[in-house]
Amino acid sequence: MAIYLWTGKDRSGKKQNGEIEADNLPLARQMVIKKGIAVKSVRKKPKDLLEFLPAIGGSVKDKEKVVFVRQFATMIDAGLPLVQCLDILQEQQENPNFKKVIGQIKRSVEEGSTLSDAIKNHPKVFDNLFQNLVAAGEVGGILDVILNRLAQYIEKAANLKKKVKSALTYPTIVISIAIIVVAVILIFVIPVFAGLFTNAGVKLPALTLLVMKASDFTKHYILWIIVALALVAYMLKRIYKTKKGRYFFDRMFLRAPAFGILIRKIAVARFTRTLGTMLSSGVPILDGLEVVAATAGNAVVEKAIRSARMAISEGRPVADPLAETNVFPPMVTQMIAVGEATGALDNMLGKIADFYDEEVDTAVSSLTSMLEPMLILFLGVTIGFLLVAMYLPIFQLADVVAK
Repeated sequence: MAIYLWTGKDRSGKKQNGEIEADNLPLARQMVIKKGIAVKSVRKKPKDLLEFLPAIGGSVKDKEKVVFVRQFATMIDAGLPLVQCLDILQEQQENPNFKKVIGQIKRSVEEGSTLSDAIKNHPKVFDNLFQNLVAAGEVGGILDVILNRLAQYIEKAANLKKKVKSALTYPTIVISIAIIVVAVILIFVIPVFAGLFTNAGVKLPALTLLVMKASDFTKHYILWIIVALALVAYMLKRIYKTKKGRYFFDRMFLRAPAFGILIRKIAVARFTRTLGTMLSSGVPILDGLEVVAATAGNAVVEKAIRSARMAISEGRPVADPLAETNVFPPMVTQMIAVGEATGALDNMLGKIADFYDEEVDTAVSSLTSMLEPMLILFLGVTIGFLLVAMYLPIFQLADVVAK
């Protein structure tokens, strides 16, 4: 379906304009006439420039979704009709892409679609968790409550994502600086020293010759090195997109020293937070596990959750198959068993999530404290090695002059 812009006059002769979604132009004109409008013009809405430039304003930030959901919940709780809520939210939305999405959802609801079905047309903005919780809220008549829970979930998930980024930012910056500095030294500095040593006619140490050869190779083949690195990165990305490749790399990530512990804690925090939110919102546990598996973020964890879901569907308690996967720590499965036995599994999952949020915070701080001296040492040793290699012949020349 396409969107059409129309202009005309209502029964009182007042000028009106708007937009309508229809399969074709004649149908759009008929739909406007049915509204009691004397149509002056109907034309297809031109494509937004942002559709051709997705990098500019094309994404919806977590903060924007939180504000949207909280305001939506407040208006629903106040008794405003659904279409009016969406109309207000669309008018005040500053993100052009998000504004367009809300407008499309409003039109779908106006045409008789449920809210959950309308948002399913926008999976890039509203994921499976969002869709399932909204559907549960509509069925149970507690949409405002569900939306408030969603807002809390999105906020905590965003905080978790921020912690992960902070853990990766520092080492990425230091390693990038080290690569740039080494490349500059090899391409621009070492050749100057090499020219001096060649003119001096002295016998060069093996270490110096090695660095000079590395400099000569880098200088002549720098473009090919960049192309090769880009190809390797592209191939690794393609391999990771395959089912076996993703499972292999995700398993390696979980086994990695230091980082593996952090990734496991993040996975547990995400699993318990997501499942707890869904269960407290009235979503059946099997449906909840299906959504949680799809949003796990790690193929090994996803496989473990699906395996546990299969066992639970056969009548087993939740904790036992989760423990058998060897992915979730014993404390987690034992607390889940207690929550299941007491009938408060959703509350127990929330407590586990809160605990592991703090654990992730502590792990990030510990990892940063450990990596900082190691990276500085790496940077110092790398640059120091190059400098020593180039200064050795100068020391030899000084000895010759002294004699």
